[in-house]
Amino acid sequence: MVDRGAEGQDTQTALGLASAALALARRFAAGAVMWCVAPQWPSHGRHVAVEFVHPVIVGKRALPAVHLEGNDLAGSLRLLSRPGDVLLAVSSGADRCVVDLLRRSEAWGLTRLWLGAGVPPAVDLAEHVVWHRASEAAYSGDLVLLYHLLWELTHVVFEHPGLLDLRPPAPEGVCLTCSDEGRVAEIRAVRGDGTADVVMGGVGETLDISLVAVAPGDLVLAHAGVALTTLEGPET
Repeated sequence: MVDRGAEGQDTQTALGLASAALALARRFAAGAVMWCVAPQWPSHGRHVAVEFVHPVIVGKRALPAVHLEGNDLAGSLRLLSRPGDVLLAVSSGADRCVVDLLRRSEAWGLTRLWLGAGVPPAVDLAEHVVWHRASEAAYSGDLVLLYHLLWELTHVVFEHPGLLDLRPPAPEGVCLTCSDEGRVAEIRAVRGDGTADVVMGGVGETLDISLVAVAPGDLVLAHAGVALTTLEGPET
């Protein structure tokens, strides 16, 4: 008897990996660096970074990837990354540090990939979420398989230059009235006139914060130049 649930999961995982590899190859082609984090399992973060930087197959290109560790991953990533770079997180859905990084990196203008195993997260916090519903005992092997396949598929895209079309897709979910969309912004400085300096999509902007009470480091949802609500702050 075929386990249709398992078959459907495998199909979803394969499609997720293909989509993530396409996006990753396009970002690398545009000069991006991939920043790898895995606070729960740092060996996976190191492994995936080395996999991309030092390909084991002759003829495959070396791709810029860096593993970050430490007590202030948000501060390190904020300082080192540039808009257009990639954040690749390897974790369970319960890793609060990774959840915070994924939330913040949207404001910093990073493309986000989340590879994980076990119980999937309740909310997708990345453009590409590839999950394997494995038992805890199987985490290691399943995660290694996921990022080995991601590496291989990324190089398959490079073998077909026509796939490296960097034209952005049409925006989804925009306001029908003003054609703007709700976006995540990180507060940099609060002014005394009801506005704040923020970074949104990796670009410095000014927002009206008269509807919310915020402090530097807070995340807000912004629309049409106004901060509408605060989002979940730093995880501890």
